[in-house]
Amino acid sequence: MQRLVMDEHACETAIGILDASGHPKQGDKTPGVQRQYCGETGKLDNCVVGQHLLYTNDDPKNPFTCMLASDLYLPKEWAADRERCRAAKIPDDLEYRPKWRIAVDQVESAIGNGVRFAWITFDEDYGKIPEFWSEMDRLGQRAVGEVPANFYCWPTWPHCRSSQAAHASKRVDNVCRYSPVFRDQEWKRVHIKSTTRGPAVWEVKAARVHLVDSSARTSQPTDRQYWLIVARNPDTKEYKYFVSNAPKKAKLEQILRVGFARWHVEKWFGRAKQETGFGAFEVRTYQSLIRHWLCSRMAMYFLAAQTERLRGEKSADHAGAGGGGNQRSGIEDLEPVLALVC
Repeated sequence: MQRLVMDEHACETAIGILDASGHPKQGDKTPGVQRQYCGETGKLDNCVVGQHLLYTNDDPKNPFTCMLASDLYLPKEWAADRERCRAAKIPDDLEYRPKWRIAVDQVESAIGNGVRFAWITFDEDYGKIPEFWSEMDRLGQRAVGEVPANFYCWPTWPHCRSSQAAHASKRVDNVCRYSPVFRDQEWKRVHIKSTTRGPAVWEVKAARVHLVDSSARTSQPTDRQYWLIVARNPDTKEYKYFVSNAPKKAKLEQILRVGFARWHVEKWFGRAKQETGFGAFEVRTYQSLIRHWLCSRMAMYFLAAQTERLRGEKSADHAGAGGGGNQRSGIEDLEPVLALVC
């Protein structure tokens, strides 16, 4: 399926979007089900969580989206109870992995199948993990994602290695508020996209910073620099913080548009649950769950491919498709028919 997507829908602006989805369930037999955070209900709930990788060309007028991978998030309690796993037909080699690790494996596997992403984007559940950024660098993959306000970085290279607060890493919200590299900047207005409610415009500041080196035993800065971007909504006063491993010469507007492209995966989930029953599974085995997700993804791919085709071209053999409403379907010229009737 991933190779088919590349053969038919590859583009230079492709974006991969990482996200997890929770599906509320009753009982305790469905693979991976337990009380955990469920995005669908917005609270701790009895649910199954899947980790997913979406592909989109991010076309502003005729977007194509396809779910490339869906994997079960197996909680620690399940992984520690192998008898319960065997009852649900969960393979013995499937163990607990945090969602960010599953996401890295999904991206790496897709790249191995020929998928090429211009960018990978994600929310703060992935961005807050320093090891995740190291993995994106290892894969040579450009990425931009949200980070929480308490994510740590160095706005400048520290003068010495010390545990004292003056030389330690700082929270990104404090960096954006007090550091001279941000404080001395003026807010820049950036048009993100056009919506049905009007243009989405955010005010932004950006600078190059050092993240926390995940490979070091003690807290120390990374050798390379990353983008740190603070975005402020002038209407709602909402703040968002983004980090990106894009090069220094990358355009800020482009980084932000990718960072705000996560609406594609939210829309895909909504449609998939309505059109193909993506979350309406009642199964007790791992294989059945994976097959259900795969069948839903295949059906959604077919719908997306046909939608893109029909929006992108008007068929000449369909009356009225190209304008001019004087002809009737199946008849090229009505004059001879009218003459015979008269």
